[in-house]
Amino acid sequence: MLRLYDSRYSGNSWKIRILLNQLKRPFERYTLDLESGETKSDEFYGLNRFSRIPVLQLEDGRTVVESAAILLYLSEGTPYLYDDPYLRSQIIGWMFFEQGDLQRFIALSRVYHIRGMADKMSQQIERLHADGYLGLEKLERWLAAHEWLVGDRYTVADLALFAYVSLAHQGKYEMERFPAILRWLDRVKEQPGWLDIFDQSPYQKGSSRASAK
Repeated sequence: MLRLYDSRYSGNSWKIRILLNQLKRPFERYTLDLESGETKSDEFYGLNRFSRIPVLQLEDGRTVVESAAILLYLSEGTPYLYDDPYLRSQIIGWMFFEQGDLQRFIALSRVYHIRGMADKMSQQIERLHADGYLGLEKLERWLAAHEWLVGDRYTVADLALFAYVSLAHQGKYEMERFPAILRWLDRVKEQPGWLDIFDQSPYQKGSSRASAK
């Protein structure tokens, strides 16, 4: 059975759980406590050379790391990934954009707010917002003219961007500035098999970690 190493609040991990649920793939979930340093152990380094979640461990013990790579691996041969090389390149391009222009700026601002560090980190948050808004403006411009990011249907490109963009309000981004993005977020949530971040998939076989949250 597939095994997913993740954490409770991780948007990157959330993407994988949504796709596993949409694919109806059974999996074991190992939820790690990042603050206690569980991803820094030698044991975990043996699973992921980058020492971070998510990690998808295959039935034969090999691992796939980095959320975009995991999404591409799982979606191979499914409607969520195009076979056409050009359309596939567009999906990958959006995934690069998400990691380079959105994820870090949204995720760090969110972390500072949910951990009660917003006042202390106000200058850093201001810089994060400046960069994050640039990425959101580019996404808004595209979605004002397109229903989906690539082609004429929902793909892993939409899922890859959805997670952190949908959480941006937790980092105090003013998402009402982006009506096309908000409509797109609703479309993604309407897809069969979508899960909220704290929902448990019916295909999840629980966690073998007593400390899992």
